Amino acid sequence: MTLDKPTELLIVVTTFASLEDAKKMAHLLIEGCLAACVQIQEGVHSIYRWEGKICEASEVLLSAKTVADKWVDISNFIKSHHPYDLPEVIAYVPEKYEAEYGKWVESKVK
Repeated sequence: MTLDKPTELLIVVTTFASLEDAKKMAHLLIEGCLAACVQIQEGVHSIYRWEGKICEASEVLLSAKTVADKWVDISNFIKSHHPYDLPEVIAYVPEKYEAEYGKWVESKVK
């Protein structure tokens, strides 16, 4: 990821097998000032190929709000603390967001 605007809002997404694991990660991200806000959504049904087999699983989606210059830190943290061998760690840069919310996110992760 190229950091054109290091303070622009970034939404980092990952999934977990359990609500407990997602909540644990959410608390760690907030406590470590890697994310300002984390949302957790249960009931995600995933279908994927793993080790040559097609798998299906119920998962919990975690979305963390941070800023672009935290990408390397939050990505590495999630990978090193995630129970999956190869966790999904994807980031989105919203095209538009309310400026005051963006400032709030930045203030919570700096």
